[in-house]
Amino acid sequence: MHATRRNLMLGAGALAAPSAAQPARLLRFVPHANLTSLDPVWTTAWITRNHSYLVYDTLYSIGEDLQPQPQMAAGHSWDNDGLVLTVTLRDGLRFHDNEPVRAQDVVASFNRWARRDSFGQLAVAALGEVRALDDRRVQWRFTRRFPLILDAMAKIAPMFVMPERHANIDAFTQITEAVGSGPFRFVRNEWVPGSRSVYERNVAYQPRPEPAQMLAGGKVAHFDRIEWRIMPDPATVAAALQSGEIDWWENPTFDLIPLLARNRQVQVQQVEVFGSVSTLRPNHLQPPFNNPAFRRAILLALSQSDVMTAVAGTDSTRWQVPMGFFTPGTPMASDAGMEPLAGPRSIDAARRAIEASGYRGERLVFLHATDIPTLDSACHVVADLFRRLGVNLDHVSTDWGTVVQRRARRDPAEAGGWSAFVTNISGADGLMPATHSLLRANGTGAWFGWPESPRIEQGIQSWFDAPDATARAALGREIQAAAFQDLPYFPMGTFRQPYAFRRDITGLVRSGVPVLWGARRS
Repeated sequence: MHATRRNLMLGAGALAAPSAAQPARLLRFVPHANLTSLDPVWTTAWITRNHSYLVYDTLYSIGEDLQPQPQMAAGHSWDNDGLVLTVTLRDGLRFHDNEPVRAQDVVASFNRWARRDSFGQLAVAALGEVRALDDRRVQWRFTRRFPLILDAMAKIAPMFVMPERHANIDAFTQITEAVGSGPFRFVRNEWVPGSRSVYERNVAYQPRPEPAQMLAGGKVAHFDRIEWRIMPDPATVAAALQSGEIDWWENPTFDLIPLLARNRQVQVQQVEVFGSVSTLRPNHLQPPFNNPAFRRAILLALSQSDVMTAVAGTDSTRWQVPMGFFTPGTPMASDAGMEPLAGPRSIDAARRAIEASGYRGERLVFLHATDIPTLDSACHVVADLFRRLGVNLDHVSTDWGTVVQRRARRDPAEAGGWSAFVTNISGADGLMPATHSLLRANGTGAWFGWPESPRIEQGIQSWFDAPDATARAALGREIQAAAFQDLPYFPMGTFRQPYAFRRDITGLVRSGVPVLWGARRS
């Protein structure tokens, strides 16, 4: 710990002063990053996704059994031997501008989402048409069976329903408004990127009657106003949490967790269910990572345990390695193809493999996000690895919001492009191919980095067509073995990030996302 941070925290004290007076209907929340984009289709950045869960609602959401549950939908039916899906909307749904939610809005939202979402693209490949039968009924007519369409729309990064006028905007153009039908309304005129985002309770929202569980059920808003405070310095956030100036810190740094846990007014809990996965995402369109031999060479020296120690500390109960391309401890996880991760890491072997790959000193532009502690820590390990390997490293330190904007560019390095960046994904993303966007390898249709691997794609398609769980598990092994050969990304370990919040904040919903409905002040 830096001396300045240590001094500040010791000054705050393990037993801080009583909580500052807080309005009972106001929640002050410090998210993990700055909100720079309002569009959950244009970017899959967690901060935009978390913002969208407040503002928008979803047609279906996943429950504790990881199965899709109706959310905006009243229900659905399958007809014509599983080729026709009809979904009926709940009564009384309205957007924040008081316009009714119609089936036409769902159709437009689906079409925009499916153009960018990797599994939406698979659904479209099996789809004949999607249309509104009337204002409350949407129908999907498939040319071949695609039974996991609801799972695709309900995953952690879901299909959010927005007004037709916004959903008709091209999927590669950012929307600049956020009008949804969810439990909170985004206060656009109080949004100051880099400082704060404000949300007010949607008084017209009608929660489902079922209890909230995971991302499904009744989204009950107990706070009239939520303020997201952007506070990049962890020591400042920790002091503010102890003094009661804020209520909830999404991602307390691991070095400060013991201190926070000793404060009687603060709780540190593991609320997020699936953990997070640290990943290194290369750009497959540009040198040097467009060369699979170069990618495989990096794997010879990359140490998952070094990354996890930097991210989450020396307490290995907080993290798990080795890991492949599916979340450890889940049905798809296996040891297939993981031989390159076994044994000591070797810089010398990786250097020889890099030379044999044909690498000729092409510039490697590594985007290093410094304002998210877990990413910053992992980036330091990766940047040091690149230096020791002797590559022509262009180490770009910047904020996460800039990474989110820049990673969408496909330009060469010399024209403002990029070669690699580090990001975290939810363990829920890695449960299965149906939820795992980073695993898709369909070229320019894939997630940022745009990998192309016919082997992976064929395996994923076969997984969707598999008759039972046994066949899907076997295909999961084949997909992972292909992924370790073609490396759409580098898995660097999974860790569990607890939340820190004031003791009078209760009702937090266990999920894969820091949802703010359900939370209340006791």
